[in-house]
Amino acid sequence: MRHWTVRRIAALLLAATALASLPRAALALDPAEKEEIGAFVREYLIANPEIMLEVQQALKTKQEADQKQASAAAIDENSQAIFHSVHDVTLGNPKGDVTIVEFYDYNCGYCKRALSDMDQVIKSDPDVRFVLKELPILGPDSLDAHKVSAAFRLIAPEKYGDFHRQLLGNEERATEASAIAVATGLGVSEAEIRAKMETDPHDEAVSEAYSLANALGVSGTPSYVIGDEAVFGAVGVDALKAKVANIRACGKSTC
Repeated sequence: MRHWTVRRIAALLLAATALASLPRAALALDPAEKEEIGAFVREYLIANPEIMLEVQQALKTKQEADQKQASAAAIDENSQAIFHSVHDVTLGNPKGDVTIVEFYDYNCGYCKRALSDMDQVIKSDPDVRFVLKELPILGPDSLDAHKVSAAFRLIAPEKYGDFHRQLLGNEERATEASAIAVATGLGVSEAEIRAKMETDPHDEAVSEAYSLANALGVSGTPSYVIGDEAVFGAVGVDALKAKVANIRACGKSTC
């Protein structure tokens, strides 16, 4: 099973290519050929195990490319809901030339650390439009905090940026109680919050966010949509700024 085997395999592959137009049964290898090829492949992989790392990397690269292509298609198909949903809040410049959409959960530790990334982008670039899209996926507390958040936005939209920063910036776990505490600290009473939660539960916002997350392949927070790309994870302020610059330079997040 040395050079002769390699030639033998090459011959079999060439034969398979030549017979591609024949019925499937004509391409079947006999048991001896299958055993011979299997033994050769096993021997070669044992002698060259680094090939498995190359295969793993190639698979990862392909999966990332497939994911990026699927995300781009989903962004195009759902652009209105992603960038201009009536349920979302916009910070920064509402007429900015580049939009960053962030999916977040108030109990996501990475989202808490990424809060400063958003503020740095907004502070350093007056032409960025930053859209906040709540995705409560970390249990009942997150969903309860979202319901308070949604009610607060409807009552005092001009104060929502402060609410968002205080609740997300709090090191303690976000709950209904902690969200109400933030709301009352900003001048909206608990009675107002509870009344609004009762009359306008905002279920459509959560359903839309979940649907978009599924379409985009978002499985965790924070995740972003910038131009034609879904960006997963807390990538940092420099990466966000670079993608904004790319969109201005070439119309895509990656030039």
